[in-house]
Amino acid sequence: MELVVSKTDLLRELQLFQGIVERKNTIPILANILVSAKENKLFFLATDLEVGLRSHCAASITTPGIITIPAKKLFEIVRSLPETDIRIESDEGAVKIAADRFSSRMQTLPKEDFPALPEPDLSTQVMLPREELREMVAKTQFAITAEDTRYFLNGALFVIKPKELLLVATDGHRLAMISAPLKKKAKESLGPEEQVILPKKTLFELGRLMTEGEGEIGYVKGENHLFFSVGSRGLISRMIEGQFPAYERVLPKDNDKKVVFERERLMGAVKRVALLSNERSRVIKFEIRKDSVQVASNSPEFGEAREELLIDYQGESVQICFNAQYVLDFLGAVQTDTVELGFKDETTQAVMRPEGMGDYNYQYVIMPMRV
Repeated sequence: MELVVSKTDLLRELQLFQGIVERKNTIPILANILVSAKENKLFFLATDLEVGLRSHCAASITTPGIITIPAKKLFEIVRSLPETDIRIESDEGAVKIAADRFSSRMQTLPKEDFPALPEPDLSTQVMLPREELREMVAKTQFAITAEDTRYFLNGALFVIKPKELLLVATDGHRLAMISAPLKKKAKESLGPEEQVILPKKTLFELGRLMTEGEGEIGYVKGENHLFFSVGSRGLISRMIEGQFPAYERVLPKDNDKKVVFERERLMGAVKRVALLSNERSRVIKFEIRKDSVQVASNSPEFGEAREELLIDYQGESVQICFNAQYVLDFLGAVQTDTVELGFKDETTQAVMRPEGMGDYNYQYVIMPMRV
């Protein structure tokens, strides 16, 4: 294999693979990226056996070929080079990478060791709106647990209906749920509803891919894998098998009180007060009274803090305790000027909503803490 490729084009693609490749090196080949040169294009493929990514960029190919290259070192070398053309050439179990007066030689692994990944059946592809899907991922991915032994909670429930998309994530202490209408009806072949559980890593990588570019996102459900087409890039993901919790039961039906906050004012108060909260529990107290809310914290190690927020509230006084980080996660994910807190009492789950998100229906259910 021998080729020349622009640093800008190569770096743009390689940086997308850094979250995909296996860093722990339990299987050495998974730390490598499969690079194929043909038809004046450079094709890339990487996987950790759970999530995979395909991509390509333009290149001037002298000799076609396929090789595996250590993904992290390749990225670091390319990133450090000046803006110029980069020469890549295979060399008996190694690869030479050169530019200007720089030259290097890295060991490679046999391409035969690289795992084969499935291909999508494009005849069943459904096109999804990019902007809506990107918004939904950003509003839910933070609520997925990272450590729960109930593996089905290590992902988000993705539901496609003929006229609606729904995404739900929970870690057992909070739940983020958002839906958006489909402006054009999904394929009839989907049936009335399709549900899959997307792994946390898949959701994160999908969110990254959707940050730039335009156009719809292609979606295919295979036998054991899910496929997302984002422009010229393809994301491949294993499905999480299991039964997602019945999230509808968590949604409170009789929260009869509500308070509206200025989002940035509330976020600032929670951040400041949480500085003196218990480092382990991160608990803060909302003391809701007529026309004001006191956000307070105290801990034996650090002391106490409180901040008053003026609100429009005429109901009975209530004290509710929350995990400060859970509140901040929600406030950081939304961009609206105001947010609503709906509640019933100090023990029933509360619901936070952004005000003014148009067609989106976004609910963030948060369990109070008992202190």
